[in-house]
Amino acid sequence: MATTAVVGAVLNPVLSADAASDHGGGRARSVIFINGDGMSAAHREAARLYLTGLDGQLTMDKLPVSGQLSTSPHDPATAVTDSAAAATAWATGTKTYNGAISVDVDGKPLPILGRQAKAAGKSTGLVTTAQVTDASPAAWFSQTANRSAQDEIARQYLADSKPDVILGGGEDWWLPAGTPGAWPDKPAEDPSEASKGTKGNLIDQAKSEGYQYVSTAQGLAQAKRGKLLGLFSNEEMFQQRPEGQGDVYSPAVDLATMTKKALDTLSTNKKGFFLFVEEEGIDEFAHENNGARVLQAMESLEKAVEVARAYVTAHPDTLLVVTGDHDCGGLTVEDTSGSDESGSDLSTEDGPFAVHGSNLKFVMDWTTTGHTGVDVPVTAQGPLSTLFTGKHPNTYVHEVLSQVLTSRH
Repeated sequence: MATTAVVGAVLNPVLSADAASDHGGGRARSVIFINGDGMSAAHREAARLYLTGLDGQLTMDKLPVSGQLSTSPHDPATAVTDSAAAATAWATGTKTYNGAISVDVDGKPLPILGRQAKAAGKSTGLVTTAQVTDASPAAWFSQTANRSAQDEIARQYLADSKPDVILGGGEDWWLPAGTPGAWPDKPAEDPSEASKGTKGNLIDQAKSEGYQYVSTAQGLAQAKRGKLLGLFSNEEMFQQRPEGQGDVYSPAVDLATMTKKALDTLSTNKKGFFLFVEEEGIDEFAHENNGARVLQAMESLEKAVEVARAYVTAHPDTLLVVTGDHDCGGLTVEDTSGSDESGSDLSTEDGPFAVHGSNLKFVMDWTTTGHTGVDVPVTAQGPLSTLFTGKHPNTYVHEVLSQVLTSRH
């Protein structure tokens, strides 16, 4: 880690001053890092129009500092990243191949901020509407050559990185095949979902190691402060399908509620904390070119940002960062003109959607069902936030966050 810090200081002299201090107000003790998975500037603009109107502003865009991040991986087959390589860049400061969870291009495990924060005495947590073992949260707290090894990722959470709070979906990966948990196997909405782990009953193991386990909103509300594992679905906390084909966005517990619970728990540590928060629905529904559900997921993310910003306002020693790992869908925002060439296949117009508070409408126009390589916006508030001004590679996130999360002050 010392080598990484020195390199970061050479590349960015401002980081070598007083680690984790000023550049946005005071000394940073904690970090809330929020990922709108698949979210680029167009997703934010569509949500702004839909939720706040022509002259409105999203809370995520009210954060006082803004910049851009490039997202390319180091993958021999493509210049466009997946979530695993992107999150690895954040968590380790090293670019790698798609599918890699915090290992380098040769498969060698890399130091990760989730464990380093714990070693520095801080509490750690993750909140997501995906599986808690999905690529983006996994990169902060585990190391594996293949993002698909979600039961191994869960095992590493308990054995190695020990996050204090784990909230989201994916109960299937914590239980062996034939052992359904709180969420029954083969539910009507998706009969393919069923317990599939190969590492034993990890929920029982978590309980034996002091975690409270909850699977409902009521259980989460009643959970006491302390180590907490909450799994609120078999897989993702929604059904990602094209519009009108069984698509559902109705999480058993919303992202803002999970975020607030995590903050209530982690904030008791006087040494500070690291919390990763993710809305996965943006990416998954963008893959389906489902604009209506993307806007729902964006509203969910916005509400979670509101919770986080309120916390930062009351606790100014906290750095808040909001960004996306990559673009998904090649989205742009257009007017409703019938003369546009789009309308089918991989160039599909979606909508129209109402501009809040007006008679106007807009169209969400998709160009692909995959990821693209465009830059993503980053907004921030709190100590060190001004370091995000300008354009940086996604590895720069690690350079900034490590100044807070590896400090024992």
